[in-house]
Amino acid sequence: MGLSAYADSLTFRGLQLQAITIEPQKSTGLTAVYVLPYVTGVSAEYQSTTPDAVKWQRFSKLGAAYAEDVASSVNGNVSTLTNLESNMGYVVSDGTSSYYFWVIDHSVTPIRLTSLELSSTSDCSTTWLNVDGDGEAIMYYGITGVPVKVNREFQLKYRTLEFNETSFSYFETERIETLESLNSEIFCAPPLCQTDFTLSGDRFTRIWNEESVIYSPIYDPIAVDARTSATQTEREVDNEISEETNLGGSGPVEITFKAAVTDAAIYHEWEFSRDPDFMQTFLRYPDLEVTHTFREQGTTYVRLLAANERGECEFQSDIYEVYVGESSLKCPNVFSPGASEGVNDEWKVSYKSIIDFDCQIFDRQGRRMVHLTHPSQGWDGKIGGKVAPSGAYYYVIRATGADGKKYKLSGHINIIGFKNSDVTNNATE
Repeated sequence: MGLSAYADSLTFRGLQLQAITIEPQKSTGLTAVYVLPYVTGVSAEYQSTTPDAVKWQRFSKLGAAYAEDVASSVNGNVSTLTNLESNMGYVVSDGTSSYYFWVIDHSVTPIRLTSLELSSTSDCSTTWLNVDGDGEAIMYYGITGVPVKVNREFQLKYRTLEFNETSFSYFETERIETLESLNSEIFCAPPLCQTDFTLSGDRFTRIWNEESVIYSPIYDPIAVDARTSATQTEREVDNEISEETNLGGSGPVEITFKAAVTDAAIYHEWEFSRDPDFMQTFLRYPDLEVTHTFREQGTTYVRLLAANERGECEFQSDIYEVYVGESSLKCPNVFSPGASEGVNDEWKVSYKSIIDFDCQIFDRQGRRMVHLTHPSQGWDGKIGGKVAPSGAYYYVIRATGADGKKYKLSGHINIIGFKNSDVTNNATE
């Protein structure tokens, strides 16, 4: 006979409140565990087609091997065991199979909740509370005497903050911690916002609508938490040489650092350093969102520090490494504007980590044709909207790299591959 059949056949009489069934661990050999509000005056009835063959036994925490017979009565097809005992195991059999269950008397371990106070032992990682009350552990025992603790599911409720990635911000939420039983001190993760604590229980009185509840005084948060991000401004420049790096690359590099902090984080700042140990910082920003341009070659280390008002609780973010590569500047000497659209029809330097740039292009008579002030700029070979005549032109470049390297370049540019009488000899002064 299966569990469901036995459960349908077993009934407790004399209760004003319901009996609560707990599924036992399989290793205990028990079919069920029942929690009763009390056992005084309560009887157990078992329905059977052969009630005269039904046999009742009880066993203690020593196990079913020490089970002893207990008297029962029969009325019709019901076998009744009167005067259940507190916290005892029982066996009921009908000659073909046996049903093992344990009865827990909840009144033996009553709940008393008097007060809930904040403890002075709380720190940045744990909040402790002092409980004046009772709610000790409840145990049941398997057929071999193996003890199992019942989770009474006391609930500790409080408000805290959780981080939302989409909005990149913290929001208030309720958190519920479950406690198997009560001690004079209980603890939880530190709340990140102002809150009070509510302690209630247990799971059985909750079902019986007799739950006890106590509240703590208001708690002011001391723990600090934060989330950070770093977003690099991307440049779509076809003549800039890319650098394989997570953050950084060809300078100058613009990166926006963003942070969200919890309520207790009164102090916060971004630190910039040349060494990963931050022995010396060359720049600090107190703002939560900072946009910084990295212009010097090498690696810069960036982190967020946050702390509460007293400086007893701190947060340190992961370290962001921003690498700016060495500079490079190369100039082509031939291009063919107007010959084939999109193919070598613009003169541009090839560069990396150039932070200052000045380029002037002259014709053979020394007249300036164009003035470029950024390495991403190019010359389309036109003057006044018309393609300049084929031939040699002359460029002069003065530039500075992120590594401090100075560039003084000059040379010829040849315009080839275009023949059209509609050209101009005018130059831009």
